[in-house]
Amino acid sequence: MDMLKRRQFVTASLTLPALLHSAVAAPQDMLREGGLVLALRHALAPGTFDPPQFKLGDCSTQRNLSDDGRQQARQIGAWFQARDLKPARVRSSPWCRCVDTATLAFGAHETWAPLGSPRGATEGTNAQSLDALRAAVRAASAQRGRFEVWVTHMFVLSDLVGQGTSSGEGLLLRAGTDGLPQVLGRWTAG
Repeated sequence: MDMLKRRQFVTASLTLPALLHSAVAAPQDMLREGGLVLALRHALAPGTFDPPQFKLGDCSTQRNLSDDGRQQARQIGAWFQARDLKPARVRSSPWCRCVDTATLAFGAHETWAPLGSPRGATEGTNAQSLDALRAAVRAASAQRGRFEVWVTHMFVLSDLVGQGTSSGEGLLLRAGTDGLPQVLGRWTAG
């Protein structure tokens, strides 16, 4: 077997159990089992990007949740309450739309800079933040019986795992055998 085919076989062999698990396990069962992170994109905040006068810590200068977004964030929290699921830790980007999503859905949370939206022309997440996020997924993956929720931005999710989500939607993440975050499934409150 040539090296490329061998690598494809090994990769398929390692990811197949995760794919089968996500195909048969409901998101609430996976969360109860723990050892993962639910990385959510913030609830509905109309528009794209922040205005030019944007200032972190000043919500009046940022793109914020709409009324529908605030309702969506409450629905996220209701989904967890109805299933008696409590995250061991809730982390949020310091951007107001993420903080508000976390507050309305979960109440207590901590802001964490690596979850912040990239700034600048490239809209790429910096390597230091990606390293911190990968390390945190690895740490959470070792914690069976507990899970974390992160509230972040589309660009961060895309840079971290190569997938984006709709507003208020999340990705169930666990570290793979290579230590990198793997997507086990998608999550919505609906």
